[in-house]
Amino acid sequence: MTADTLAAPRSPQVRAKGANLEKWGWIYMRASGVVLVVLIFGHLFVNLMLGEGIHALDWGFVAGKLANPFWQWWDILMLWLALIHGANGMRTIVNDYVTGEKVRKVLVWAIFVSSALLIILGTLVVFAFDPCNGVTTDSAFWDACQAL
Repeated sequence: MTADTLAAPRSPQVRAKGANLEKWGWIYMRASGVVLVVLIFGHLFVNLMLGEGIHALDWGFVAGKLANPFWQWWDILMLWLALIHGANGMRTIVNDYVTGEKVRKVLVWAIFVSSALLIILGTLVVFAFDPCNGVTTDSAFWDACQAL
């Protein structure tokens, strides 16, 4: 059989040794998609439906939420899953549609680097968030920060 022809549908396949990364990527997309639906709708419900609803969304609401370790980890899990899910989807699109090997490698590398950078920065924002950083005596948040 030449390189231009396809094997018969039921012929035995020669499989490379090692982990099947495409299979695990496929499984990750399905599992993370289900978890993301729960995380995102939980996030939207708490932020928009409970309490005063959308009218309660302000700096104090966000500061209070990010002061709670439960919500920090909820947001981190949502951030990590969404960015890795999106990056894996973009990698799949690049692998499917970009024909040049060198261009494909550069694009996949750029997706990896940008996703890693966003994950690092997002994680730092969530865990290093200080609502009183830079608040001065003439700020509207001065009294609230003094109470902390």
